[in-house]
Amino acid sequence: MKTVFLYIYFIFYVFYTLYLELKIKFMYKNFAGKKADRLISEIVSKWAKNILDKIGVKVDVIGQKNIGERNYLFVSNHQGIFDPLVMLAYIDKSMGFIAKKELLKVPVIREGMKKIHCVFMDRENMRESVKAIARGIDNLKNEYSMVVFPEGTISKCHKMLDFKKGSFKLAIKSGVSIIPVAIDGSYRIFEGCKYKIFAPAGVKMVIDKPIDVKLLSAKQKRSLPLMVKSIIEKNLNSR
Repeated sequence: MKTVFLYIYFIFYVFYTLYLELKIKFMYKNFAGKKADRLISEIVSKWAKNILDKIGVKVDVIGQKNIGERNYLFVSNHQGIFDPLVMLAYIDKSMGFIAKKELLKVPVIREGMKKIHCVFMDRENMRESVKAIARGIDNLKNEYSMVVFPEGTISKCHKMLDFKKGSFKLAIKSGVSIIPVAIDGSYRIFEGCKYKIFAPAGVKMVIDKPIDVKLLSAKQKRSLPLMVKSIIEKNLNSR
């Protein structure tokens, strides 16, 4: 019975998402620049939080005060498919994601992702990947915040995978500060479910202090992936 209910609810949210996409298009058409971005960010945040609430996901956020007025590159571990929703719902900032190109095939969310300045990456095509990173750098230089998951895929567990160095070019070449984000427990919502249905879960998100890449030496920039990973790992294991 629970499974049937969840799938009915999923169908409802498909139509709800389509409605929000029309609303986002209206905002983009009738409001300019940063005002449109702010209004769209509020719509997307409410959409994400609504989904998490209905599933029964409780998110404990630590370090919200570390986010200032400026834009950032949020660097996070990636336990499950619900990580972006957790960030959209509980980080009060307009932001786009470095996302895999396969999401362009999902019409329900495709247009909304484009409007929040997501960048789509073809991980099997080096030339296209370089272009995607360049678009992400442009977004950061234009004062949009971006999110990257440098593991490149979901871990489906508490343990982290290795970080890909290319992700950090976004911060180094744009000069935008990095905020390390640790998300723990999100894999239990979907990936950790025995029958692959959504499940209520407790999620912890720790937002660390910004790292000003402009103050780093060349040697420190080279070790940036390890530095950020160690910060996230420490916060994952904190109680």
